[in-house]
Amino acid sequence: MPGSAVRKTKVSSARRIVVKIGTNAITDEAGRLDRKGITNLTGQIAKLIRDGKEVTLVASGAIGSGMGELDLPTRPKTVPGLQAAAAVGQGQLMRVFHDVFARRKIQVAQVLVTRDAFEDRTRYLNIRNTLTALREFKALPIINENDTVAVDEIRFGENDILAAMVANMIPADVVVFLTSVDGVMKDGKVLDVIERVDDAAMSLVNDEQSKLGSGGMASKLQAADMVTRAGEVAIVANARTPRVLNRLIAGEKLGTVFVPATRKMSSRRRWISQASKPAGKIVVDSGAARALVKQGKSLLPSGVTKVVGNFDKGATVEVIDSGGKKIARGLTNYSAEQIEKIKGLKTNQIAKTLGDKPYDVVIHRNNMTLV
Repeated sequence: MPGSAVRKTKVSSARRIVVKIGTNAITDEAGRLDRKGITNLTGQIAKLIRDGKEVTLVASGAIGSGMGELDLPTRPKTVPGLQAAAAVGQGQLMRVFHDVFARRKIQVAQVLVTRDAFEDRTRYLNIRNTLTALREFKALPIINENDTVAVDEIRFGENDILAAMVANMIPADVVVFLTSVDGVMKDGKVLDVIERVDDAAMSLVNDEQSKLGSGGMASKLQAADMVTRAGEVAIVANARTPRVLNRLIAGEKLGTVFVPATRKMSSRRRWISQASKPAGKIVVDSGAARALVKQGKSLLPSGVTKVVGNFDKGATVEVIDSGGKKIARGLTNYSAEQIEKIKGLKTNQIAKTLGDKPYDVVIHRNNMTLV
């Protein structure tokens, strides 16, 4: 689908929008918050809200803001240093957002999250319920990673990934990644459209032009891939372009638009595919791999050849083919110990082996997503 068609049919009709603002878009060269830039962007968001759009803002900048407040010459290298800078900067960041949106009679709500909250299904749903309630109260959610407590094991790594997960949780129709470059570059020019985030697309982040925009074009493409696989639109554009948000949502040709998959993932499958944390692996033979990938079948015990890890019933597991390639992710109906006993068996042999047969399949196709 050409970029113009996506902009006219998908973007211009979007009702629910996630806007991700990068640190460089809201801080100056000294690392302090750029009030003029923030005021400009919040004015655009306010217009979207007045036009009846539901907006969720994912805002980086806590660490950068803290660096400015503390007069730090360089970004801290240690986790405690980064956490301390975020602790100082997060309050300042929200204070500025509160003040500029208040002038436009828009209430804001701070939502701080860590990755493990998305991995747990109950906490994931709790976050979604909170965001739903905030929409009902007409309050603008401003989401950020909780850098003051996050460590490597529970970090998103980049707020681009957080924005993609939030978009798939809500779900949003469009995610706009605002950065310091005009879009994804190739041969010195901005690409209007990327139909699929494949190896060729990822190789573009190594171009000299893309590196100028930086720390993060690779993460933006990864995030765009998550969004488009779920069936929604992603756009990368320059935060400093005049009226960029309003012009984008009007369907104007700006930035790089990513074409969504033709079929939308269900909310449950989005969580399984992108947020849940695999507790183990199930290796399958070639026949089972073909049935899963080509025919969309459920995973039968007869196709299982090996179980890796120790997990309980209901856990998220990765499905691996005989060559070691990840082909799917799903929620298992049996524990690792039970699957070890019934692997290679036909369905009618499960009850005899386990003493009971609550399920005919190891993973049902409704609880599985292909990788």
